[in-house]
Amino acid sequence: MTADRPARPRGRFDLQRRIGVLLGLCCGAGVAVQARINGDLGDRIDDGIAAAVISFGSGLILLAIVCGVSRRLRSGLGEIRRSVRTGPLRWWHLLGGLCGAFFVACQGLSVATIGVTAFTIAVVAGQLTSGLVVDRLGVGPAGITPVTPVRLGAAALAIGAVCLAVLGRSGGDSGSGAGAAYLLIALPALAGLGLAWQQAVNGRVATVGGPVPATTINFATGTAGLLVVEAVQIARIGWPSGFPTEPWLYFGGAIGVFFIAVAALIVRWIGVLLFGLTSVSGQLIGSVVLDVLAPAGTRLSVLTIVGCVLTLVAAAIAVVAQGRHTGSDRKPVEKRRTRA
Repeated sequence: MTADRPARPRGRFDLQRRIGVLLGLCCGAGVAVQARINGDLGDRIDDGIAAAVISFGSGLILLAIVCGVSRRLRSGLGEIRRSVRTGPLRWWHLLGGLCGAFFVACQGLSVATIGVTAFTIAVVAGQLTSGLVVDRLGVGPAGITPVTPVRLGAAALAIGAVCLAVLGRSGGDSGSGAGAAYLLIALPALAGLGLAWQQAVNGRVATVGGPVPATTINFATGTAGLLVVEAVQIARIGWPSGFPTEPWLYFGGAIGVFFIAVAALIVRWIGVLLFGLTSVSGQLIGSVVLDVLAPAGTRLSVLTIVGCVLTLVAAAIAVVAQGRHTGSDRKPVEKRRTRA
């Protein structure tokens, strides 16, 4: 027999769940705002990599300050270091930040031209597609998750949404405009492919040292990678001619830290699956609002909006399918423990 768990007050649980869903939407909208900020900064200084260095570097400074004043967080960093030396972590588990760096660099390189909505659609499609591979290989802390036909269909739907977004951005042209649109949307799609792997390895690191130390290592690795690329860029074309003076253009890193900190809190309230859906919803809704109120590049088209809706449907299908699979996996384990 299993021991009965103390009942959680229903009213408090419902309130936390509602607040968690609202904060999840805010986190997703914050990522859309971050994309617009980094895209505008990269466009203003004509260097998307430098914009990514500023975003990642400022986030790293904030996290270093937080870890510096917290003994518990410093202890988490020590646990991660010891785990890499003795196991179970491997050195390549610490490289997730390189994928995050590529994602932020893509913001600076493409958002100003294709808009936040098309960028977000491509990223989510990439995440859903690569998530199938990452789960099947068991890279994340949850272990191996089989590829189901429903999740495969959700990924295919998301890829179709990207094609619609491309048509919307190119205006249906078949010439150089369409080619440029496909090329620019391919960048965030590739970034989305890497984000699933980043989340998986960061999850493994977080199980050892905690979410904030894992995030600090993620930002440190990403900043180091971006600095190497930017050094090559500077040697090739020189320093940016000037930097804008508007303070809001330098808040991208702070928004990234906010997203991670809030995510670590509310995942315990609403679960990983519901948080994933609410954050994706927030990203898509926020990106549409930004492209309507302050369009970047070409204006938002009907095809892009349709692609946005299809991406949201694909994300919802993938989340529900994963939740059902997780639930079916838990039951046999609980039965075996009961017999024991």
